[in-house]
Amino acid sequence: MRSSVFVLSLGLALAVPAAESFSAADDVVARIGETAITRADLEKEVKAQLIEIDNARYEALKGGLDRMIGEQLFLAEAKARGVTVDGLVAAEIKTKVKAPTDEEIATVYEASKGELGDATLEQVKPQIVQFLSQRQEAVATRELVDQLRAKYKPEIKLDAPRVAVATGDLEGRGPAGAPITIVAFSDYECPYCKRGEEAVEAVIAAYPDKIRYYHRDFPLDFHANARPAAEAARCANAQGKFWAYRTALFASEGLGADRLLAIADETGVDRTKFDECLASDHFTAAIDVDMTDGAAVGVNGTPAFFVNGRLLSGAQPVEAFKEIIDAELATKAAVN
Repeated sequence: MRSSVFVLSLGLALAVPAAESFSAADDVVARIGETAITRADLEKEVKAQLIEIDNARYEALKGGLDRMIGEQLFLAEAKARGVTVDGLVAAEIKTKVKAPTDEEIATVYEASKGELGDATLEQVKPQIVQFLSQRQEAVATRELVDQLRAKYKPEIKLDAPRVAVATGDLEGRGPAGAPITIVAFSDYECPYCKRGEEAVEAVIAAYPDKIRYYHRDFPLDFHANARPAAEAARCANAQGKFWAYRTALFASEGLGADRLLAIADETGVDRTKFDECLASDHFTAAIDVDMTDGAAVGVNGTPAFFVNGRLLSGAQPVEAFKEIIDAELATKAAVN
């Protein structure tokens, strides 16, 4: 027992240096000889993880707040109607859940065959009916909550975490004074980036004149064609053809050297200037700057989108973008 106490004491002595060797003023968290590690150094080292933690914390708080707001909205509406909450749910949600048709059941069964193995339709029919009924109930609940939010207009003070993100040196797309800025860190060879671009295109179409969109390069090491494609896009940018070339890159099935040249022809780029540019590796440093800036704001994979500084990581659906954009536009309207 005495030896265990000694080892524990020694471990604590090594882990926690004497208080007088640290100064609150310089915020030193460790010292090795003459070298000090400050809190700023430490937070820079783990910034990506801290941003992820901040976002995870916000999502947890937001989910809890949404549930609590929903409960209060139901209570308020039930009181206004002179009914119980159960009565409100029965009238506005339960009555909208209809028995699934045989066609709907068969459609789900066919779509799920790969996961059902050898199970027959009759064997899994009860589970499919339950699934379809629960889906209807979820839709009806969401619609009712949306209606009640519009009626009672809850005031929400929970702030989302934001990161200051530079837009880079490539010209943005969309009006310069747009209230929404989206900065994308992307890799032309990344399949998730292609899916993400489809969502962004839909979002831009849904919010005309509201979005300014910026591209920043983040070619991943294991995508051999990603960096050459980024170089090629910047060479096209030198001739004012960046966005057309970028769109063609994401639409292309391959990104080999011949395809990069073919896209230049397809987008009307002067081939002589383009070929000279591509051979010069002129934009290597600029791409490296994008990657450094991305890592500094927590990007560790692609795609990563920052909507007015709010991070959306991965290939997100249109609804995820709209939720943030609608909240941002509502906030700006309230301020103005």
